Amino acid sequence: MYFNSLDFAVFLPIVFLLYWFVTNRNLKLQNFLIVVASYFFYGWWDWRFLSLILFSTLVDFFVGHGLRTEVNPFKRKVLLWTSILVNLGFLGFFKYFDFFLENFVSAFSLLGRPLEAQPLRIILPVGISFYTFQTLSYSIDVYKRKLEPTSDFIAFAAFVSFFPQLVAGPIERATRLLPQFYKKRTFDYARAVDGMRQVLWGLFKKIVIADNCAEFANHIFTNSADMSGSSLLLGVFFFSFQIYGDFSGYSDIAIGTARLFGFDLMRNFAYPYFSRDIAEFWRRWHISLSTWFRDYLYIPLGGSRGGKGMQIRNTFIIFIVSGFWHGANWTFIVWGALNALYFLPLLLAKQNRNNLDSIAEGKQLPSFRELFSMLATFGLTLLAWVFFRAESVSQALKILGEIFSHSLLSLPAVFSLKMAAVSVFLLIFILIEWRNREKPHALSFSPRLSRFYRYAFYIVLLLFIFYFRGNPQSFIYFQF
Repeated sequence: MYFNSLDFAVFLPIVFLLYWFVTNRNLKLQNFLIVVASYFFYGWWDWRFLSLILFSTLVDFFVGHGLRTEVNPFKRKVLLWTSILVNLGFLGFFKYFDFFLENFVSAFSLLGRPLEAQPLRIILPVGISFYTFQTLSYSIDVYKRKLEPTSDFIAFAAFVSFFPQLVAGPIERATRLLPQFYKKRTFDYARAVDGMRQVLWGLFKKIVIADNCAEFANHIFTNSADMSGSSLLLGVFFFSFQIYGDFSGYSDIAIGTARLFGFDLMRNFAYPYFSRDIAEFWRRWHISLSTWFRDYLYIPLGGSRGGKGMQIRNTFIIFIVSGFWHGANWTFIVWGALNALYFLPLLLAKQNRNNLDSIAEGKQLPSFRELFSMLATFGLTLLAWVFFRAESVSQALKILGEIFSHSLLSLPAVFSLKMAAVSVFLLIFILIEWRNREKPHALSFSPRLSRFYRYAFYIVLLLFIFYFRGNPQSFIYFQF
């Protein structure tokens, strides 16, 4: 079920009314309603894969139960590895089996020993990369004794399958989200209104910004062989806002929807295109995944505590694994490695934590140095997005070769009146985000702003959503 569908527009009010007016006096019943609603939400896409969520939930619940009483270090490790192997085994089979098989066959063919093997063409369950990492965080934190294992299976099942963030995050930690299912929730009008604002902004990002940008990006990348460097650069530019509007829009809708039910989800995007270096960009882009890899992979590997050799190794590991997490294609691995190359100079020079505040904090405009740093970082990000979007490494290299050729100076042949109109929407979008860059989300209005102006702005956004929507596109991160 998509957030931007009529199905969800019917589903959400029904669950909301049942949650606050039928089950509100019984916490366990409320949690059970969340489980039922979440399984219905996921099963609307393909009910067959509900068994994977249920099995993963059962495994980690009983692993946690076993870790509660087990003191033997070896047996505790066996329990932990049971959780790791089950969850990553599911993820590896459904997401990477065909990738490894095809590359294994190709390797033998290069050695002159061709093999006969047909890929299985396995359907990738939506959201498997997200909920496996979420439930893994529970087992790991219980093993490390950072979290007391739960004996409430309903609460745990609700934590694993919570429908607002089930399919594409944010990837919540058990230490942060699970305790919220133990506490009685009371309806907070102010929080609900703020949640609706964030949902509205997320829908605008997805339907007006991302879906319109997708039309141009898809056309240009599909016909990249016939495009000039200037046209290709436009395609990369539109893709950068397609993926940002698409994924951060999903996160905004998820966070806002969760707030309607009395839950706080972690922030997943913090205006990343206003970053002044790549380190800052990764502190602001897909925050839940970046911090997950930092805490459960980078730090256990030694982080940046060792010598330069270990720092380089760990940086490449975390970025390449992050790239591979996104998809079974060499393009994602190259994308991750390229970001590691961007990040390394900052890390080795110990400048990776220079920009912890917001750009031009407390000011209307950035300084020349801040503006240059922001544009340079955005430019590096654009080059990396080429690999993320391209169908193959060879296509990405050809696109980059054309972008850095003399044809970059030619007029883009793909420019149209619609593209000009979408560019105006983008400019308005950027200005709104810039003005509110120090706030949790772009519609976090000051209480001093009159109700008239607030509601007028909401109406304008709704009109944009209804009258300037692009061709409906599925959320990009559903494929991950």
